[in-house]
Amino acid sequence: MICLGIESTAHTFGCGIVSDKKVLANVKDTFTTEKGGMIPSDLARHHEKVKDEILANALKSANLSMSDINLISYSAAPGLAPAMMVGLRFAKELARKHNIPLVGVNHSISHLSIGDLITGAKDPVYLYVSGPNTQVIAFAGGRFRVFGETLDLGLGNMLDKFAREIGLGFPGGPKIEQLAKGKYVELPYSVKGMDVSFAGMLTKALRLFKEGVPKEALCFSLQETAFAMLAEVAERAMAHTDKKELLLIGGVAANKRLCQMLNIMCKERNARFFAVPLEFSGDQGAMIAWQGVLQSKEAIDPEKADINPYERIDEVEVTWR
Repeated sequence: MICLGIESTAHTFGCGIVSDKKVLANVKDTFTTEKGGMIPSDLARHHEKVKDEILANALKSANLSMSDINLISYSAAPGLAPAMMVGLRFAKELARKHNIPLVGVNHSISHLSIGDLITGAKDPVYLYVSGPNTQVIAFAGGRFRVFGETLDLGLGNMLDKFAREIGLGFPGGPKIEQLAKGKYVELPYSVKGMDVSFAGMLTKALRLFKEGVPKEALCFSLQETAFAMLAEVAERAMAHTDKKELLLIGGVAANKRLCQMLNIMCKERNARFFAVPLEFSGDQGAMIAWQGVLQSKEAIDPEKADINPYERIDEVEVTWR
């Protein structure tokens, strides 16, 4: 089984190729700005512009042609509809042209599955932290269950918004990590049961910036406060589910300080901590391809393929575990 995966849910257009459990190619291009954020129509134009080149580079990297592909998978949910439609149309066009089966997969679940594949985690609690997503997830009772989540902003979006407001451009998370140093400034620590909230933290940080607090100290304080909140709810989920592994997935998994704090927590619990490597932490096509392999029996007629921008991870019936 050689599967081509097409990712287009947000700022990244990617094509990945997976054969059985081996990643043969993982090529992507990410929309960026020097100032401002993501406008869905701009993302769609970006994806249209780069899609053919990304596919060609992926096939070249894998030393394959479209005639070698047995299955095409695409990110069908969740995401920004204008961006997702580019991937959907491209996947349908390729499936029809080359007579290849097509399967739509959930982008969020794909993050979980590629994490398991790459790290070797067996049955972890997942801490899924990306732009719009901040969730604590575990597999129980035949589905992925959300044990806690953000009540307002996803952590990645919160960091991006702070960076945008202080002139750092997009994406902001990596720039905040680079600037994070200096004296800690107290910010709202908002954990409500198993859920977290970042809106108050963002509001106060922006107010303090306008009052002249150095951006380096605010970047440091945003990370320390938000990451401590995540460590708390992740530890509580591990205790509740009696699981001995924690797997950090999503784009924010690239943050070294977050990994450090979660690793310390896991060591204190005699548990194992895993973080998806940088290549597979953000949005990319390999995870869509691997999820396609897992769901290969669910291939559909390309004419019936569609998107579901608001599908939650706990709404998906898991048939492949």
